[in-house]
Amino acid sequence: MRLIVRLMVLTPLLAAIPCAALAEPLTFDAALRHATNKAPSLKAGMAGVDATRSAAVAAGRLPDPTLSVGIDNFPVSGPPAFSFTRESMTMARIGIEQPFPNPAKRRAQRSRAQAGIGVAEADLAVEAQNLRLETALAWVDLYYAKRRLAQLQVLDQSLGELQATVSARLASGAARPSAALEPDQLRAAVADRRSELTADVAKAQARLARFTGDPLADVSGDPPILEVDRARLIAGLASLPTLQALDAGVGAADAETELARADKRPDWRVSTSYGRRDPAYGDMVSVGISIDLPFFSKRRQDPRIAARASEAERARLMRTGGEQQIVAALDGDLADHVMHHQRLMNARNTLVPLAKRRAELDMASYAAGKLDLGSALLSTLALAEAEVDALSREDDVARDAIRINFTYGEMRP
Repeated sequence: MRLIVRLMVLTPLLAAIPCAALAEPLTFDAALRHATNKAPSLKAGMAGVDATRSAAVAAGRLPDPTLSVGIDNFPVSGPPAFSFTRESMTMARIGIEQPFPNPAKRRAQRSRAQAGIGVAEADLAVEAQNLRLETALAWVDLYYAKRRLAQLQVLDQSLGELQATVSARLASGAARPSAALEPDQLRAAVADRRSELTADVAKAQARLARFTGDPLADVSGDPPILEVDRARLIAGLASLPTLQALDAGVGAADAETELARADKRPDWRVSTSYGRRDPAYGDMVSVGISIDLPFFSKRRQDPRIAARASEAERARLMRTGGEQQIVAALDGDLADHVMHHQRLMNARNTLVPLAKRRAELDMASYAAGKLDLGSALLSTLALAEAEVDALSREDDVARDAIRINFTYGEMRP
């Protein structure tokens, strides 16, 4: 019985353990899939698209008919006052009226509804693009932050070996007593640097967790190798979600303009009613048609048409300006990408090899008694910083390639 009670108590506690605690590290593509499937912003955007599509079903439909009920010709003075039977014209009336907007207005309403769907879908595509970009950058940042931290661990190991060498030299009297403190001083400096890199890892992990929905998000595998081709990117600019959103805005503005023009065409209504009188008199049926007369369009419809046309022109100019801005931003990002790649090559081919050679020479000089330990340790620290800096430059190149392809290309998870 006690075992059963314990199981009853522990079962809800075990069920409360988040599934993310058992999650495995994510590859680059898996992180993008998780973000796309779990992002609340995308689900909200999809709900907005569904709402717009549902509302479009009613666009361009005939308005609901109007039912009217009343009493006509009821006397309030004279001999038949307040009598329902002494006045032959008094009758109870019931009628119905059906408005018929002009066909151009109904077509414009349908066009506006379809344009609204296009705007909602374009906004969703922009949100999806931004989500994929931020997820990809967070994954790459975490990948390189962990590599930089691991690179610093190598220096920690070498300091441990150096501490043993210093202790042996102190025991033999070949080193001054203060030399025993120098590895600890360098280790403290490395600890400060490690704290910075650990914070970088935590921040990148928090960003990745935000987009993937995994509180213990981690990376697995290598980042993608993305080619940056300006000609291909320029050729595909028209399909970018940002420009498609501007195109949808142009379509919506045009639909509003057509709807304003349709107001100059008359609407009409058909009505019919049945009048019930005293049995001594005959009942009556009425049928009528009413038509709107837009006689004063210069002060009513025309100003609205001009306003909507101006809004449509504004939307077109924004579309043109948006494309020019994207091309300029692309060229700027490409320039940064070239610069970052050159800096990476300089680090790999020059800075890191020189720092490594200097550290080796200084340690050899220290071993031969020609250089003090502090200078040799500083060279070792400079080598570690050069290698960490090279990883940072590699991170910049990878981020550039991802940003360019995910912003100006059609990258899909």
